Amino acid sequence: MFELVHTYTDWYDGPIGGLADYQGRPHIYEAQRNEQPGTPCFGPLFRLSPVDQDTLALALEDWGIWLRWDEAFQAGLIAQSTYPALPSDRPRYEELQGLLAGKLVLDPERAFFMCGELRCTLRGAMEPLTEVRWYPPT
Repeated sequence: MFELVHTYTDWYDGPIGGLADYQGRPHIYEAQRNEQPGTPCFGPLFRLSPVDQDTLALALEDWGIWLRWDEAFQAGLIAQSTYPALPSDRPRYEELQGLLAGKLVLDPERAFFMCGELRCTLRGAMEPLTEVRWYPPT
């Protein structure tokens, strides 16, 4: 069963970090670097750690700020120098950074490894939806 990828905090030819559901609950996911020659740099092994609903809500608000910025930037309405928030969103963005500091990190005592199969589809007018299917490493 595929589950929702909520955010991307890191990207390398696809999402390699952010928040996604695992067994219906939000988790931080972080792709593990593949050191074997001739293989892709990342994946499909991920390290996951649960986060609470409050952290998810703050992260989704932060993600929404970035999505608005990206849409305006792609449309040529704002300059790169405003990254990662529209000027009107900047105060809340700064506040969210303080609220999220230290919360979007893997908890080593609760972290575990899973393999992930990511897929991206469109849910509406060019709005991407990324999902992941988790399975145990072999």
